[in-house]
Amino acid sequence: MEALRTPEDRFATLPGYGFAPHYVDDLRGYEGLRLHYLDEGPRAARRVFLCLHGQPTWSYLYRKLIPFVSEAGHRAVAPDFYGFGRSDKPVEDAVYSYDFHRAAMMALIERLDLRDITLVCQDWGGLIGLTLPMDMAERFTGLLVMNTALGTGDRPLTQGFIAWRAWCAANPDMAVAKLMARACPLLSPEEAAAYEAPYPDIRFKAGVRRFPQLVPDNPEAGGAALSRRARDWWRTQWSGRTAMVVGMTDPVLGPPVMRVLAETIRNCPPPIEIAEAGHFVQEWAPLFMKRALATLG
Repeated sequence: MEALRTPEDRFATLPGYGFAPHYVDDLRGYEGLRLHYLDEGPRAARRVFLCLHGQPTWSYLYRKLIPFVSEAGHRAVAPDFYGFGRSDKPVEDAVYSYDFHRAAMMALIERLDLRDITLVCQDWGGLIGLTLPMDMAERFTGLLVMNTALGTGDRPLTQGFIAWRAWCAANPDMAVAKLMARACPLLSPEEAAAYEAPYPDIRFKAGVRRFPQLVPDNPEAGGAALSRRARDWWRTQWSGRTAMVVGMTDPVLGPPVMRVLAETIRNCPPPIEIAEAGHFVQEWAPLFMKRALATLG
């Protein structure tokens, strides 16, 4: 398939992102397509925090969270989905499907042989990530979940999300920096611009604009059956530790949605509520990470 690769100099001076890049181009089923991931903390650490981003973000979203993980002696792995960040970007919108992204994450976990995984997920990182443990149960022992949902296709979409999906469809050349600046008032102009660094022009944004259209909105949609199976698994089979963090001002995946998810996850403790945080709650990581790590044990 035709794919673009963002020039490395676009990532040279991003504030707070002094992490070394890591790449694989031999994932099973994706040979020749390069995927980027961060890999911080001791390689021999027993516990691995697998940090999955959403839309329109990339691993830059975890720059404030990762130091808490590594300083606690754990390993943090934060991939960029294909089409995002430093990973290769297929140019055709149709390439991007629920299964395309999910299978890539499963292949990466197997390629790196990650074990004792704590899944860290938000937005699409949860829509995809929450379906992984049921099929790799021996590898997952923890969950840190933030402002996300399961796309089961049998519940009405929120009006906030329907409006967001329509806006994305009408704005294929999404102004990522402006969007992030509005969503996260605490960002500096340089930090907001860093979110747009992977996307020099509209040709690089197929993956970014595609995600909202992939949210299952009926029981037959791609990923819906997987997500319903995952819902049952989290209710009845999950035996690991969980920490839930909720950005309380999120208009799309905020408190009402997270209450439903909390009821779905077996033995989910009361959530850590961050009053001033919005959808991209990782930007407020210093306010909750010590509490989250303590909850996870």
